[in-house]
Amino acid sequence: MLRVAVPNKGSLSESASAMLSEAGYRQRRDSRELVLVDPDNDIEFFFLRPRDIAVYVGAGTLDVGITGRDLFLDAEVDAEELMNLGFAKSTFRFAGPAGDFTAVEQLEGKRLATSYDGLLRNYLADRGINASVVRLDGAVESSVRLGVADAIADVVETGTTLRAAGMEIFGEPILKSEAILIGRRGESPAGVDVLIRRLRGVQVAHQYVMMDYDVRRELVDQAAALTPGLESPTVSPLQDSGWVAVRSMIKKSDTNRIMDELYELGARAILVSTIHACRI
Repeated sequence: MLRVAVPNKGSLSESASAMLSEAGYRQRRDSRELVLVDPDNDIEFFFLRPRDIAVYVGAGTLDVGITGRDLFLDAEVDAEELMNLGFAKSTFRFAGPAGDFTAVEQLEGKRLATSYDGLLRNYLADRGINASVVRLDGAVESSVRLGVADAIADVVETGTTLRAAGMEIFGEPILKSEAILIGRRGESPAGVDVLIRRLRGVQVAHQYVMMDYDVRRELVDQAAALTPGLESPTVSPLQDSGWVAVRSMIKKSDTNRIMDELYELGARAILVSTIHACRI
């Protein structure tokens, strides 16, 4: 049975459970549940603190897990990223008192507060910057005002909290993070390939829609150029031999533009429907 770690709370939890549910797996109905067995899919879910998930997977206690890339790299465990999941995106950046810093090189000899000390130490070492790292569990943006640090490195979403504390972002992003699926390095337990295939199917279903339309037979090539699909569009004859029906997957973000272009070409009965699940 495949053993999977899932975030039990925070920004990762709800989206992770929703994606697994869309992929056809049972998910808990009570937030107090710590373990959930899905016998139909031969899989077992363990709901853990997001920061601990990489540790359990790296130790081999659990087979795979969903966590943030920032938390995974910070844990420095023997595991690898198997796929990105496309949600819970954030950026890990430096920030300091407004006007004090403009470049990362200015951090030489300074004190840096962060909740991601492993990730930050590796970043600084790679760039030859000698700075003192102060680990804090939270409220990192208050550390400068309280005299604990000269600057900070933290996850930034909107920057509102930093600005309220009189801080500003500087330098290039340390890391662009999002939810990822991780597993033990070089190992592929039974069921992992199916899990990845299902999750990729959910991602594709979110990104694409199915478009159906009727078009005159002599315009099929031009219409197909607008809706090439993943492999090739499906073209079916209609009762009126001068017309055909076309079905194709298209990017959701292109939907209205393509509908307009097809209509201008002469296509009619243009319909769009969502894709619940798929395998590519």
